[in-house]
Amino acid sequence: MKKVKIIVKKTLLLICSSFIYASFIAPAHASTVWMEDMTWMEIKDHIHSGYTTAIVPTGGTEQNGPQIVTGKHNIIMRYTAAEIAKKLGNALVVPVMAYVPEGRIDPPEGHMMFPGTLSISDQTFAAVLEDTARSLRQHGFKLICFIGDHGGSQDIQQQVADRLTSEWHSEGVRVLQVSDYYNEHNGQVAWTAFMNIDVPDPEVHAGLIDTSELEALDEKGVRDNMRGKRTERDYRTTGAMGDSSLSSSKLGHHYLQLKIDAAVKQIKHAAAEP
Repeated sequence: MKKVKIIVKKTLLLICSSFIYASFIAPAHASTVWMEDMTWMEIKDHIHSGYTTAIVPTGGTEQNGPQIVTGKHNIIMRYTAAEIAKKLGNALVVPVMAYVPEGRIDPPEGHMMFPGTLSISDQTFAAVLEDTARSLRQHGFKLICFIGDHGGSQDIQQQVADRLTSEWHSEGVRVLQVSDYYNEHNGQVAWTAFMNIDVPDPEVHAGLIDTSELEALDEKGVRDNMRGKRTERDYRTTGAMGDSSLSSSKLGHHYLQLKIDAAVKQIKHAAAEP
């Protein structure tokens, strides 16, 4: 009887030890989709369990008129990239790229005419995208998605995506430029018209959509008293060319959801292709 009790105690101890061990090896941040918040072992486990889609979000640091902070794109991308990954259910996200082409530096052009804008060359941006994608491929990701919140990044992302997809075709690895997140297919302009919101060109820089999106995520990032009706003629003096007078967080939440849904739809369609 005494021997049986000893065996039972040892068995219970072994079971308890197994649970304790499992708690140590289980992902400490299982709820996150951000690779920067995971250990390499957690990332490896995710890849092995089917998380073979990687999202490469690109933002930008640029002036956004007198009413929006320079980190607008990064704040928005930090939110939308995570939501896209969660909806996909098999994707992880690399850190948001905060530096993108913003125009010639010297003499300055475009957004570089305003303090706070940080620009890199097209070549530098393309090289960072390519090296990031090559790193992800090396680790076992099969679908690498470029998603950009900045207009000047779109063409370069498409070029790099096309070139790498062609190079890796025989390996079954693809790089997708998620263009529908940013272009007219996201439905933002059409929805604005459907809602009879009387704002011309709601998608232009520092206009209705830009301001509303940031209000939805970071109200402190919008200087409410600096919103206003502006046109392209005002760009050189204000950095804005849109009407932000009717912006709101309510509109912003809907605009963000449209971008997220458009991206998820495009990525799922690409993933289903043979």
